[in-house]
Amino acid sequence: MLLELRAENYAVIDHAIAVFGPGLNLLTGETGAGKSILVDALVLLMGSKASADVVRHGTDKAVVSCVFESTPGAEATLEANGIDTEGSEIILRREILQNGKGRVYVNNQPATVAVLRQLAPELALVHAQSETLGSFDQAQQRILLDRFAGLSTDAVSAAFANWRELQSKLADLESSEQDKLRMVDLWLFQSREIEAARLQPEEDILLEAERRVLMNAEKLYSAAMNAYDLLYEGTGSAESTLRNAVKQIEELARFDAKFLEAIQQLNSALALVEDVGVTARDYAEGIQASPERLAEIEERLATLDRLKRKYGSTLSEVIAFGEDVASKLAEVENRDEMIKVLRANFSRAGDLYRGAAQALHGERAAAAKKLEKSAESQINDLAMRARFVISVTANEDPAAWTPHGSDTIEYRIATNAGEPLKPLDEIASGGEMSRVLLALKVSVEEGASRRKKKTQVPRTLVFDEIDIGIGGRAAEAVGHKLKALSKVQQVLCVTHLPQIAAFADQHFLIEKKTEGKRTRTSVHLLENADRTEEIARMLSGATVTDTSLRHAEQMINSSRN
Repeated sequence: MLLELRAENYAVIDHAIAVFGPGLNLLTGETGAGKSILVDALVLLMGSKASADVVRHGTDKAVVSCVFESTPGAEATLEANGIDTEGSEIILRREILQNGKGRVYVNNQPATVAVLRQLAPELALVHAQSETLGSFDQAQQRILLDRFAGLSTDAVSAAFANWRELQSKLADLESSEQDKLRMVDLWLFQSREIEAARLQPEEDILLEAERRVLMNAEKLYSAAMNAYDLLYEGTGSAESTLRNAVKQIEELARFDAKFLEAIQQLNSALALVEDVGVTARDYAEGIQASPERLAEIEERLATLDRLKRKYGSTLSEVIAFGEDVASKLAEVENRDEMIKVLRANFSRAGDLYRGAAQALHGERAAAAKKLEKSAESQINDLAMRARFVISVTANEDPAAWTPHGSDTIEYRIATNAGEPLKPLDEIASGGEMSRVLLALKVSVEEGASRRKKKTQVPRTLVFDEIDIGIGGRAAEAVGHKLKALSKVQQVLCVTHLPQIAAFADQHFLIEKKTEGKRTRTSVHLLENADRTEEIARMLSGATVTDTSLRHAEQMINSSRN
């Protein structure tokens, strides 16, 4: 739901804020007051192309912003684009500079127009006189039909994903034979080179340690034997000194028991010295200065370094690379058998997709008959005498397959008797297009209600100048339909007709005034008496009479029944 819309230095708007509520939000005002300007501002926030012409004369930039209630789909879009969420709301802001350039912010974080376009379907569906955002393209027509009937494309989507994956694998295997053979030669060389090395994980680390010992054998032997002499064997060694000390302390302990613990500590130190000395001696005896072994290690390390430079930074990575290459070679060796199996699986996957797509096609064709009948009735309630048809054409060509099925869905309409059916986007009148969209949305909601299942639709629907070319009973019918639609989702509508304005849950007056030498447009939320007076003005013109006031009050009361 759209909570707030702001515009600063935008066209004739100096500074305007509109705080919207649930239900039906209607905008009225004199012709040229700027009602559609607010809708255009929202269109910009949905990702429409910006122009420097919208910057108010004498200012540096125009700023439009809005606040929407968040949706799970919108939050997923933000996450995919690396934008943080802001609680339960999404804040959009767009700045347009005099040179035509601009900046976009989502939740006060820099973003792009592309992000706004991704968010638009989750937040609002706008039908403005200046631009249509996603109203009648074929994707939207398909989505509208599926929503009407409560159809799921999950089975088709899963079948398509499986078919597409097998198609990709088969294409890889059937790629250029020459390229495959060239790669086989390379893989074979790599596999043999790695296999011949008989690698062990961390072998290089162990060899480096052994290499250091061999290169310093003489120094290590001398150090170990010197340590052994100092600790145990030599004259005045630590061991003999400690033994003498133990004898002296034992003599003291004969007369004073407090030295008993010291004797234990010295005996422990003596045992430790003996152990370290023996360890040093054994280490020295184990040192073998072998030039042959050192050369062997140097050669092995050189081999390992060469393999690591080619296939990975560690031996574990080199081993993994070899296993991967071996796996590829196995695939190539079994290529003919794999292609045979893949082709069979691919054919079965295609049959499964066709079955799922045909089942979905049948459901869509049946739903299309119901929707076109309902929509035609709804359209003709809105001062139109139209024929409305929905064609659902299945395409057997795999090139036309999609995760949503193989159907081409097209809504066609003839708005006048004797005219041929045409695609919706060829309707000349913006007002007619708005009314058709309204009729379709009402039909979809009625279908969802009959299924007793809430269908997810855009949170906010916006209609601009939906009342062009209608009046009287048709206008009242439009009001009833807008009111019915607003019970399940928020609706914003710009209208010139009091019959429609009377149905508002929130009624906003757009006024244009000249102050000094500048023209400014303002937005006011009307309450009670002010609302009655505005509808009376819409009924009688500039002069509001008692009769028009009573008539306005009667219309408002009647709309509540």
